[in-house]
Amino acid sequence: MGFALLGLLAQEPLSGYDLKLRMERRVGNFWSAGHSQIYPELARLEGEGMVEHRVVEQQDRPDKKVYTITDTGLHELKEWVTAPVEPGVVRDELVLKAYSVWLADPEKAVTLFRDQQRLHKEQLLRYEEIGAWMEEEWGEDLYRLDSPRFAIYATLQRGISYERGYTEWCAWLAYRLESGVRGGGARA
Repeated sequence: MGFALLGLLAQEPLSGYDLKLRMERRVGNFWSAGHSQIYPELARLEGEGMVEHRVVEQQDRPDKKVYTITDTGLHELKEWVTAPVEPGVVRDELVLKAYSVWLADPEKAVTLFRDQQRLHKEQLLRYEEIGAWMEEEWGEDLYRLDSPRFAIYATLQRGISYERGYTEWCAWLAYRLESGVRGGGARA
């Protein structure tokens, strides 16, 4: 989670609360962190010299700490961005259900997969709307490789691809179940 925080702080100084909001809104679709995780992680990053904070006085609220990435943190983030990634284990309950769908009542299974198709289609449409907004508002920044907006757009494109693929897979599986086509090969 530390690199997620550093990535956000590389774009702008933020308070812990603002980091929490950015985690939910900007990276929450592919990386999550609870409120209780952010502050200990900020303390760890500060202890390692990767972030620093300044106290901002507020009139009607308690003072807040605003965190900034340090040169050390920026260096570590830059190194991490291009480091090899170990393939992660994907845990997807719907895929696990599909693995045993041959045992299911076909009508109930069709309902499940059509519902999931609809949900992923709705998310796909939201992402496509965000993409259209970005293209309209950010224009050429989306093509500048040194722009945080390019990186945000790139992650959005991954979300669009994921949701499109998931939507198509659910539609395919529901169609096969509706058609009564369960495949003719041997079962594993």
